Amino acid sequence: MWISILGCSGGIGPGNRTTSILIDDDILLDAGSGVGDLQLQQMAKIRHIFISHSHLDHIAFLPFLVDSIFSQIEEPIQVYGLPETIKALKEHIFNWSIWPDFSELPTKDNPVLKFNIMQPHTSIQVGDRKVTSIPVEHVVPGVGYCVENKEGKNFAFSGDTATNDSLWQALNQLPSLNTLMIESGYPDCMENLSKMAQHYTPAILADDIRKLNHKPHLLISHLKPGLEIQISEELHHHLKDYQVTCIKSGDSIEL
Repeated sequence: MWISILGCSGGIGPGNRTTSILIDDDILLDAGSGVGDLQLQQMAKIRHIFISHSHLDHIAFLPFLVDSIFSQIEEPIQVYGLPETIKALKEHIFNWSIWPDFSELPTKDNPVLKFNIMQPHTSIQVGDRKVTSIPVEHVVPGVGYCVENKEGKNFAFSGDTATNDSLWQALNQLPSLNTLMIESGYPDCMENLSKMAQHYTPAILADDIRKLNHKPHLLISHLKPGLEIQISEELHHHLKDYQVTCIKSGDSIEL
Protein backbone atom coordinates (compact mmCIF):
# COMPACT_ATOMS: atom_id res chain seq x y z
CA MET A 1 0.00 0.00 0.00
CA TRP A 2 1.47 3.31 -1.12
CA ILE A 3 0.55 6.49 0.75
CA SER A 4 1.27 9.69 -1.17
CA ILE A 5 1.00 12.96 0.74
CA LEU A 6 -0.40 15.37 -1.84
CA GLY A 7 -1.10 18.00 0.79
CA CYS A 8 -0.87 18.27 4.58
CA SER A 9 -0.39 21.93 5.48
CA GLY A 10 -2.55 24.04 7.74
CA GLY A 11 -2.43 26.85 5.19
CA ILE A 12 -1.16 27.94 1.79
CA GLY A 13 2.05 29.41 0.42
CA PRO A 14 5.02 28.23 -1.66
CA GLY A 15 5.25 24.45 -1.33
CA ASN A 16 2.23 24.26 0.97
CA ARG A 17 -0.84 22.28 -0.10
CA THR A 18 -3.91 21.55 1.99
CA THR A 19 -4.94 18.10 3.07
CA SER A 20 -5.21 15.29 0.52
CA ILE A 21 -3.73 11.80 0.75
CA LEU A 22 -3.61 9.36 -2.14
CA ILE A 23 -3.74 5.65 -1.24
CA ASP A 24 -2.23 3.57 -4.04
CA ASP A 25 -3.70 5.25 -7.12
CA ASP A 26 -7.47 4.97 -6.62
CA ILE A 27 -8.37 6.11 -3.08
CA LEU A 28 -8.26 9.72 -1.92
CA LEU A 29 -8.56 10.84 1.70
CA ASP A 30 -9.81 14.43 1.54
CA ALA A 31 -9.53 16.67 -1.50
CA GLY A 32 -7.57 19.75 -0.56
CA SER A 33 -5.34 21.78 -2.86
CA GLY A 34 -2.75 18.99 -3.08
CA VAL A 35 -4.99 17.31 -5.65
CA GLY A 36 -4.07 20.06 -8.10
CA ASP A 37 -0.52 18.74 -8.45
CA LEU A 38 -1.68 15.42 -9.93
CA GLN A 39 -1.45 14.74 -13.65
CA LEU A 40 -4.78 14.27 -15.43
CA GLN A 41 -3.99 10.58 -15.91
CA GLN A 42 -3.52 10.24 -12.15
CA MET A 43 -6.74 12.09 -11.40
CA ALA A 44 -8.64 9.79 -13.75
CA LYS A 45 -7.59 6.71 -11.74
CA ILE A 46 -9.22 7.99 -8.53
CA ARG A 47 -12.42 6.04 -7.89
CA HIS A 48 -13.16 6.55 -4.16
CA ILE A 49 -12.91 9.77 -2.14
CA PHE A 50 -13.33 9.74 1.64
CA ILE A 51 -13.98 13.20 3.14
CA SER A 52 -13.14 13.73 6.81
CA HIS A 53 -15.23 16.89 7.29
CA SER A 54 -16.67 19.83 5.41
CA HIS A 55 -14.04 22.54 5.94
CA LEU A 56 -12.79 24.19 2.77
CA ASP A 57 -9.14 23.14 3.10
CA HIS A 58 -10.28 19.51 2.92
CA ILE A 59 -12.78 19.78 0.05
CA ALA A 60 -11.67 22.74 -2.08
CA PHE A 61 -10.35 20.76 -5.04
CA LEU A 62 -13.09 18.14 -5.22
CA PRO A 63 -15.14 20.29 -7.66
CA PHE A 64 -12.07 20.97 -9.83
CA LEU A 65 -11.06 17.30 -9.83
CA VAL A 66 -14.43 16.13 -11.15
CA ASP A 67 -14.62 18.96 -13.68
CA SER A 68 -11.10 18.28 -15.00
CA ILE A 69 -11.71 14.60 -15.74
CA PHE A 70 -15.42 14.81 -16.56
CA SER A 71 -15.00 13.44 -20.08
CA GLN A 72 -12.88 10.50 -18.84
CA ILE A 73 -15.26 9.24 -16.14
CA GLU A 74 -17.00 6.04 -17.22
CA GLU A 75 -18.33 5.05 -13.78
CA PRO A 76 -19.27 7.48 -10.99
CA ILE A 77 -16.57 8.58 -8.58
CA GLN A 78 -17.77 7.51 -5.14
CA VAL A 79 -17.62 10.19 -2.44
CA TYR A 80 -18.07 9.13 1.20
CA GLY A 81 -18.67 11.21 4.30
CA LEU A 82 -20.79 11.82 7.35
CA PRO A 83 -24.42 12.87 6.72
CA GLU A 84 -23.52 16.42 7.75
CA THR A 85 -20.54 16.47 5.37
CA ILE A 86 -22.53 15.20 2.39
CA LYS A 87 -25.30 17.69 3.18
CA ALA A 88 -22.78 20.56 3.22
CA LEU A 89 -21.26 19.48 -0.11
CA LYS A 90 -24.69 19.34 -1.75
CA GLU A 91 -26.03 22.57 -0.28
CA HIS A 92 -22.97 24.80 -0.42
CA ILE A 93 -20.75 23.51 -3.25
CA PHE A 94 -22.55 21.33 -5.80
CA ASN A 95 -25.64 23.54 -5.80
CA TRP A 96 -25.60 24.98 -9.37
CA SER A 97 -24.71 28.38 -7.92
CA ILE A 98 -21.18 27.80 -6.63
CA TRP A 99 -20.55 24.77 -8.88
CA PRO A 100 -22.58 22.43 -11.10
CA ASP A 101 -24.15 19.45 -9.39
CA PHE A 102 -22.09 16.64 -10.86
CA SER A 103 -24.29 14.08 -9.12
CA GLU A 104 -26.81 14.98 -11.85
CA LEU A 105 -24.44 15.30 -14.80
CA PRO A 106 -24.42 14.28 -17.55
CA THR A 107 -27.79 12.88 -16.38
CA LYS A 108 -29.40 12.00 -13.06
CA ASP A 109 -29.42 8.34 -14.07
CA ASN A 110 -25.80 8.36 -15.20
CA PRO A 111 -23.86 10.86 -13.07
CA VAL A 112 -20.08 11.19 -12.81
CA LEU A 113 -20.25 11.69 -9.05
CA LYS A 114 -22.14 9.74 -6.40
CA PHE A 115 -22.48 10.79 -2.76
CA ASN A 116 -22.51 8.07 -0.09
CA ILE A 117 -23.30 8.56 3.59
CA MET A 118 -20.81 6.71 5.76
CA GLN A 119 -21.62 6.58 9.45
CA PRO A 120 -18.90 6.39 12.14
CA HIS A 121 -17.52 2.94 12.92
CA THR A 122 -18.50 1.56 9.52
CA SER A 123 -16.22 0.04 6.90
CA ILE A 124 -16.08 0.00 3.11
CA GLN A 125 -14.14 -2.64 1.20
CA VAL A 126 -12.25 -1.14 -1.73
CA GLY A 127 -10.47 -3.91 -3.60
CA ASP A 128 -8.18 -5.57 -1.09
CA ARG A 129 -8.24 -2.62 1.33
CA LYS A 130 -10.73 -1.89 4.08
CA VAL A 131 -11.51 1.74 4.96
CA THR A 132 -13.08 2.36 8.37
CA SER A 133 -14.59 5.63 9.62
CA ILE A 134 -13.62 6.78 13.13
CA PRO A 135 -15.33 9.73 14.90
CA VAL A 136 -13.12 12.55 16.15
CA GLU A 137 -13.66 15.92 17.83
CA HIS A 138 -13.75 19.10 15.72
CA VAL A 139 -15.80 22.28 15.36
CA VAL A 140 -17.88 20.56 12.68
CA PRO A 141 -18.75 16.85 12.63
CA GLY A 142 -15.66 14.96 11.54
CA VAL A 143 -14.09 11.56 11.22
CA GLY A 144 -10.71 10.02 10.69
CA TYR A 145 -10.11 6.93 8.61
CA CYS A 146 -8.18 3.72 9.02
CA VAL A 147 -7.04 1.91 5.88
CA GLU A 148 -6.06 -1.76 6.24
CA ASN A 149 -4.36 -3.67 3.42
CA LYS A 150 -4.54 -7.38 2.66
CA GLU A 151 -1.44 -8.08 4.77
CA GLY A 152 -3.17 -6.59 7.80
CA LYS A 153 -1.06 -3.43 7.93
CA ASN A 154 -2.94 -0.36 9.11
CA PHE A 155 -2.59 3.30 8.21
CA ALA A 156 -4.73 5.71 10.25
CA PHE A 157 -5.55 9.33 9.41
CA SER A 158 -7.05 11.54 12.11
CA GLY A 159 -8.40 14.34 9.95
CA ASP A 160 -8.77 17.52 12.02
CA THR A 161 -9.29 16.85 15.70
CA ALA A 162 -8.79 18.05 19.23
CA THR A 163 -8.51 16.00 22.39
CA ASN A 164 -10.94 13.07 22.35
CA ASP A 165 -11.43 9.46 23.36
CA SER A 166 -13.16 8.00 20.30
CA LEU A 167 -10.10 8.01 18.02
CA TRP A 168 -7.86 6.30 20.55
CA GLN A 169 -10.46 3.75 21.56
CA ALA A 170 -11.00 2.75 17.93
CA LEU A 171 -7.25 2.53 17.23
CA ASN A 172 -6.73 0.40 20.34
CA GLN A 173 -9.11 -2.17 18.88
CA LEU A 174 -6.75 -2.76 15.97
CA PRO A 175 -4.36 -5.71 16.29
CA SER A 176 -1.59 -3.43 15.04
CA LEU A 177 -1.07 0.14 13.88
CA ASN A 178 1.89 0.83 11.63
CA THR A 179 1.48 4.51 10.81
CA LEU A 180 -0.69 7.29 12.23
CA MET A 181 -1.09 10.59 10.41
CA ILE A 182 -2.30 13.06 13.02
CA GLU A 183 -2.49 16.81 13.19
CA SER A 184 -0.83 19.39 15.41
CA GLY A 185 -1.85 22.74 14.06
CA TYR A 186 -0.59 25.21 16.68
CA PRO A 187 2.41 25.59 19.01
CA ASP A 188 1.96 25.25 22.76
CA CYS A 189 1.88 29.02 23.28
CA MET A 190 -1.32 29.20 21.21
CA GLU A 191 -3.21 26.67 23.32
CA ASN A 192 -6.25 28.91 23.82
CA LEU A 193 -6.67 29.39 20.08
CA SER A 194 -6.13 25.71 19.42
CA LYS A 195 -8.92 24.84 21.84
CA MET A 196 -11.28 27.31 20.18
CA ALA A 197 -10.44 25.91 16.72
CA GLN A 198 -10.30 22.35 18.10
CA HIS A 199 -6.84 21.39 16.93
CA TYR A 200 -3.98 19.74 18.77
CA THR A 201 -0.88 21.45 20.12
CA PRO A 202 2.23 19.31 20.71
CA ALA A 203 1.66 19.22 24.46
CA ILE A 204 -2.01 18.29 24.21
CA LEU A 205 -1.26 15.63 21.60
CA ALA A 206 1.48 14.16 23.79
CA ASP A 207 -0.94 13.98 26.69
CA ASP A 208 -3.70 12.40 24.57
CA ILE A 209 -1.48 9.82 22.90
CA ARG A 210 -0.98 8.16 26.28
CA LYS A 211 -4.41 6.66 25.59
CA LEU A 212 -2.95 4.71 22.65
CA ASN A 213 -1.73 1.17 23.26
CA HIS A 214 0.24 1.02 19.99
CA LYS A 215 3.42 2.89 19.15
CA PRO A 216 3.12 3.76 15.44
CA HIS A 217 5.27 6.00 13.30
CA LEU A 218 3.68 9.43 13.75
CA LEU A 219 3.22 11.58 10.66
CA ILE A 220 2.37 15.09 11.80
CA SER A 221 0.18 17.25 9.58
CA HIS A 222 -1.70 20.55 9.52
CA LEU A 223 1.19 22.68 10.82
CA LYS A 224 0.38 26.36 10.33
CA PRO A 225 2.65 28.14 7.83
CA GLY A 226 5.44 30.06 9.51
CA LEU A 227 5.13 28.01 12.71
CA GLU A 228 6.49 24.72 11.39
CA ILE A 229 9.90 24.86 13.09
CA GLN A 230 8.47 25.81 16.47
CA ILE A 231 5.79 23.10 16.33
CA SER A 232 8.31 20.51 15.14
CA GLU A 233 10.74 21.27 17.97
CA GLU A 234 7.96 21.04 20.54
CA LEU A 235 6.70 17.75 19.09
CA HIS A 236 10.14 16.16 19.29
CA HIS A 237 10.49 17.43 22.85
CA HIS A 238 7.15 16.03 24.02
CA LEU A 239 7.18 12.79 21.99
CA LYS A 240 10.72 11.50 22.56
CA ASP A 241 9.56 7.89 22.71
CA TYR A 242 8.01 7.99 19.23
CA GLN A 243 9.29 8.16 15.69
CA VAL A 244 7.93 11.56 14.65
CA THR A 245 7.98 12.99 11.12
CA CYS A 246 6.54 16.38 10.26
CA ILE A 247 5.42 15.55 6.74
CA LYS A 248 5.30 17.81 3.73
CA SER A 249 3.65 17.72 0.33
CA GLY A 250 5.33 15.19 -1.94
CA ASP A 251 6.26 12.72 0.77
CA SER A 252 5.34 9.07 0.31
CA ILE A 253 5.27 6.01 2.54
CA GLU A 254 5.04 2.32 1.68
CA LEU A 255 3.37 -0.15 4.04
